[in-house]
Amino acid sequence: MSDTTLRDAIKTATVTAMKAKDKDRTAALRLIGAKIKDRDIEMRTSSKEVEDDAMVIDVLQKMGKQRRESIQMYTDGGRTELAAKEEAELAVIEEFLPQQMGEDETRAAIDAIKAELNAEGMKDMGRVMGELKARHGAELDMSKASGLVKAALS
Repeated sequence: MSDTTLRDAIKTATVTAMKAKDKDRTAALRLIGAKIKDRDIEMRTSSKEVEDDAMVIDVLQKMGKQRRESIQMYTDGGRTELAAKEEAELAVIEEFLPQQMGEDETRAAIDAIKAELNAEGMKDMGRVMGELKARHGAELDMSKASGLVKAALS
């Protein structure tokens, strides 16, 4: 995306979906917009300044994680129609997330940080995870990355 922020892209997509009378997509996009507004309200009381796209990405990642957990629970419980609804929402959410790093790229990033910090064992896990999140937080699933960092440090 050129000059537009992620927030603007989501608003534009919402209007487009409304005009196309795509009810499910509109509902998912409105849900994203509501979560972003909630975070805006939370941020008013926070002293930290966070770059807007980074904040929006964080909101989207949390929403995606919730959808994946719900899909798993619904699938396990045999509620395929509810799982399908969550999958549709997840697809809309993922449209706005940056391309995720693959496992090989993630391992390479972990190895680079490990070497840079002279990380040796599990005692350094917090430092490595912190640096990994700072550098690649937007394009990583941190829960998966955590397992890879554990494996690299053990």
